[in-house]
Amino acid sequence: MIDREVLRQWFEDHKMEAAQVLMDFIKTAPVNPRSGEGGKGEIEAAKVLSGYLEKWGFEVNRIDAEDPEFGPRPNIWTVLEGEDTSKTVWLIGHMDVVSPGDLSQWDTDPFEPVMTEDGWIIGRGSEDNGQGVVSSMFALRAMKELDIKPKYNVAVLLVADEETGSDYGLAYLVKKGLFKEIDMAIVPDGGTPDGHFIEVAEKSILWLRFTVKGKQAHASMPPAGVNARRAASYLAVYLDEYLHDVYADRDNLFEPPYSTFELTKIETNVDSVNIIPGKDVFYMDMRILPQWKLDDIIDDVYSIVSKVEYEFKVSISVDVVQRNDAAPPTSPDAEIVRRLKKAIEIDRSITPVVGGIGGGTVAAHLREVGVDSVVWATIEEFAHQPNERAHIDNLIGDARTFVLTLTLDEF
Repeated sequence: MIDREVLRQWFEDHKMEAAQVLMDFIKTAPVNPRSGEGGKGEIEAAKVLSGYLEKWGFEVNRIDAEDPEFGPRPNIWTVLEGEDTSKTVWLIGHMDVVSPGDLSQWDTDPFEPVMTEDGWIIGRGSEDNGQGVVSSMFALRAMKELDIKPKYNVAVLLVADEETGSDYGLAYLVKKGLFKEIDMAIVPDGGTPDGHFIEVAEKSILWLRFTVKGKQAHASMPPAGVNARRAASYLAVYLDEYLHDVYADRDNLFEPPYSTFELTKIETNVDSVNIIPGKDVFYMDMRILPQWKLDDIIDDVYSIVSKVEYEFKVSISVDVVQRNDAAPPTSPDAEIVRRLKKAIEIDRSITPVVGGIGGGTVAAHLREVGVDSVVWATIEEFAHQPNERAHIDNLIGDARTFVLTLTLDEF
């Protein structure tokens, strides 16, 4: 049985070092190059993080996925041997980050991290996903230095390309056969401020772009044109009402417990108020409960589009911007879920809740190949925002909970 006071003290003693590793990671500015913001990718981050792991005595493995446009995208991992070496528990973080966006909204340079007196580390990638990256690394280091043998092999895997679909990250590694079906995984890339929520399922994601084409004309002469904006508005309302009505089932595993169909982005159509638009483009973001097939929803969308085309004498094209069909959920009774629940109860004296989310994480790629996976972290929800930040106590606390999860005898 682990001496929890010894474990707590080890993490307290290494708190500032963990903060430094996170700040060094942020300084590498690993913006995903496919985000359209001129990002330089994960190469430098992989070097920095590999350097720390090697300094602590770990052998680092690396597989680069060759991005035809941006060159090699690194994925690195290291393994600590467990009592049972037949399976591996993977702690998976992603190295890529999103662009800082409008710099005027930041109080500091997003890639020159700052640590406040009360323990916040501010910088792009601090929470998403630097906190998870560093907490995973320090969990492994603690077990090694305290001579704690986990129940199974434990691997820390740090991947590329999570922010734009994982084609050069986890999805690539799945295709390479890195994982066994009997493996398990923890993805520290989502959660709640107190760490009570364990994610075991994700909805399907469908983003659609609708391009409505009519005929531009002067607004004072409507008969001379075909108003694409009017047709697009009608189409948007029709889609919104129909989809919410037909796909109204509820599943209390998820929050919210229903499918969502949200009208979101609209592209600029004309520059003047007195012009009837000949083209109008808008988008929908759909998060669909797993029991519904996306192909059926797309068929319904095309049926509605055809009716609007006929009624308004316009042409409408529909493009799939993003599609992720829901992977099979991880059972709430899976060993990795029970282990994590028990560790949270012991370490935090709270009762965890198991459920599903509407967002997407790399866990879906693992669930597709039968690897039981959970998404969990102590997250304050600053991801992708100006002045993104992570608290050092959350980083250290998560690492401590990981160690308990990986070493429990009874759960």
